[in-house]
Amino acid sequence: MNAMTTVPSYTPSLWVRLCHALPRLDLTMEMKDNVFVPDSWEYQQTLLVLSSLSAIALVISLLVVLSFLIHYCCCHRGDRSEGSEEEEEDEDASTGHGYSGKKGRGICCVTWVAVASVTLCCVAIGIGFYGNSEANDGMYQLTSSLLTANYTLASIDLLISDTVSGLQLSVSGPLTSMEELFTGSKPFLASTRNCRRLSENVINLLSSISMVRSSADAGLANDSVGGASITPLTPVPPSVAPTVVPAGGLMPSPFSPGWAANTLMVNEDYRWLSYVLLLLLDLIVCLFILLGLAKQARWLLILMTVLAWLALFLSWGSLGLETATVVALSDFCSDTNTFVVNSTHFNTGTSSDVLDYYLTCSRRMNSPFQQLLTQSQRALSNIHTHLSSLDRNALTQFPKAEKSLREVQQILNSTEGNFHQLVALLNCRGLNKDYIDSLKGLCYDGMEGLLYLSLYSFLSALAFTAILCSLPGAWRSFPSESEEYEDSDSESEDPFTSHQDSKRFLQWQPWL
Repeated sequence: MNAMTTVPSYTPSLWVRLCHALPRLDLTMEMKDNVFVPDSWEYQQTLLVLSSLSAIALVISLLVVLSFLIHYCCCHRGDRSEGSEEEEEDEDASTGHGYSGKKGRGICCVTWVAVASVTLCCVAIGIGFYGNSEANDGMYQLTSSLLTANYTLASIDLLISDTVSGLQLSVSGPLTSMEELFTGSKPFLASTRNCRRLSENVINLLSSISMVRSSADAGLANDSVGGASITPLTPVPPSVAPTVVPAGGLMPSPFSPGWAANTLMVNEDYRWLSYVLLLLLDLIVCLFILLGLAKQARWLLILMTVLAWLALFLSWGSLGLETATVVALSDFCSDTNTFVVNSTHFNTGTSSDVLDYYLTCSRRMNSPFQQLLTQSQRALSNIHTHLSSLDRNALTQFPKAEKSLREVQQILNSTEGNFHQLVALLNCRGLNKDYIDSLKGLCYDGMEGLLYLSLYSFLSALAFTAILCSLPGAWRSFPSESEEYEDSDSESEDPFTSHQDSKRFLQWQPWL
């Protein structure tokens, strides 16, 4: 695996490798590779074929339930006539409720099948709640890492714009004034012009540093360049950092981690809530089925049967969606670096060398910004040397240049402080840590949660199939209201039933 060699602290899990190794077939039943290419129609076909397996299972479940319904509807008349004959023959030996031993055993069997199915469904619901929580934890870790990376990138952009604006301010303001004052002295004028040239060189070098910067950030940077003063750099924390959402298109170009984090958080909230509602629906159906069996409430079981049909369709449908998601996620997690580098959404405006540097963060790789930063550092040092020389020699002859010289020195000190922070942020360790944390959240917790949700959907679908097969037999075995009324009425009309039973019992005892 390329991801195992390129990302030392991240290795695909066993479940990722197993799901990634599943064979892929397109709609024409031809074998395809398992490279993660979500924009490709051929790759989408393989996911559709895997999702269609749940549709086939749904059809099988419907056929099984239909066969049981046909059995109850067509064969119940014969069972009813045979049961009535047996009741007439065994009327004296019966308990007074009109049910034979064979019929009682059938009712007991159907009832216990329904109870066992409900128990299996409750176990599946518990698994579903755990899987939903794990998937939510993984998405939370992913969005938190993306927000932290977005905070780092925003800090880099602010540092670059602040440094560039400060240097441009010094060129257009105090350095120009110093050149006018040093017109009669060639050495001082040469030092001032060297400071101007070096400042412009640093501006060009820092402006050429290309990170993931949106057009809105560029506009803010241009506005800050034209400002009249330098404000201290105070970037907003990741939790409250504003993210510019593009006006058109589904994904901004270039890719913005903050936009991705906000989009994923919104979608995750809807996904989590949808699964909670589905789990609560299954739980309510199971509890009311048990209540209907205990109370022998036929109307309640009929209502729960209708809801069980809905839960059956939702279970198989969610299983198909989870199967496609798990397989696609395993393909992505098996070789993430290749996809990120080759994807146009990520590398637009950013060179592959920069992406590879931050994704791998290998000690053997040099920073693509190392030469630019080194040249900028030398230029800033030379500016500081020229300003020190002017401070020692020029102020005695040109005291009016002191104010401009102090302004340039103040801007240079702020610029050097921002430059050291920029060097630290441009190091690959911070962004690479955020990248690996996001992979762990998505490919470990997220993958595990989706697998548990898939198991929940499969078990609940089996449970509801068994429930739909057993509930019709359970509610048809319940005594109707007319039968209960006739039994109670016959007992009330014969006040001597208990006396005759006691007399028959005494006659049967020979010793009394």
